[in-house]
Amino acid sequence: MTDRAFAVVRAGALTTVQDRGRRGHAHLGVPRSGALDPQASALVNRLVGNAADAAVLETTVDGCAVRPRCAVTVAVGGAPCAVTVDGRPVAWGAPVRVPAGAVLEVGAAVRGLRSYVAFGGGVAAEPVLGSRSTDLLSGLGPAPLAAGAVLPLGPRPPGAPGCDVVPWPAAPGELVLRVRPGPRDDWFTDASLRDFATRAYRVSPASNRIGLRTEGPPLERAVAGELPSEGMVLGAVQVPPDGRPVVFLADHPTTGGYPVVAVVRERDLTAAAQAVPGTPVRFIPVR
Repeated sequence: MTDRAFAVVRAGALTTVQDRGRRGHAHLGVPRSGALDPQASALVNRLVGNAADAAVLETTVDGCAVRPRCAVTVAVGGAPCAVTVDGRPVAWGAPVRVPAGAVLEVGAAVRGLRSYVAFGGGVAAEPVLGSRSTDLLSGLGPAPLAAGAVLPLGPRPPGAPGCDVVPWPAAPGELVLRVRPGPRDDWFTDASLRDFATRAYRVSPASNRIGLRTEGPPLERAVAGELPSEGMVLGAVQVPPDGRPVVFLADHPTTGGYPVVAVVRERDLTAAAQAVPGTPVRFIPVR
């Protein structure tokens, strides 16, 4: 194998390869996937001189550790965390040169949930349907990182590492999600729709890349019975039998049989990627 690669020393709770995702395949039952915090992913890529769609590592909660086989420029962003090279502290949110054989340690998130690691040249895992993204629902793309795995890196980028002055957004103290009415909002009582729009929910620990689950007042159905499966979109707010809304994220199923009460504006979903369990959630209706 080429020396342009890195070995996984510590995989962390969940570390996956992500890029912009595989759009346009919902008719095949394939979700979009891609980085849950696309702004953070694009920014770390710029910091190392990559194109914005280069594949990066997305860590969850407790980071990861890797050992590059070649000298490479890296940048760690997204959720703030400690970053070290062979035990020596280095900068977070800035390009860092890592020597061949040194261990890059990405620590636990101090705020937020997901940190992003870009390597000069990008992670060159084999693309599937035009994307290198790991899809936890369908199993497409590279497997989540495991200790001892070796992943290839792409060619050195032609440009020099970038320099950004764009501030990194902080993890949300309150997650405000603007929503439009869903196709099945009439399946819920008027009182439940008022609760949905006015009461506070919280992010559930059961949330993942498929959906942000909530805890709070259950929504009461006005229509009983089963709903035939229908298409689902990114940001759909589906209501399972327990009545607690679930916001579909990047690895969401493309069809579902529970009613969708609302759809979140896509631009608000970036903050959902960094909302830790217990974060208050408000759904704000817009037209």
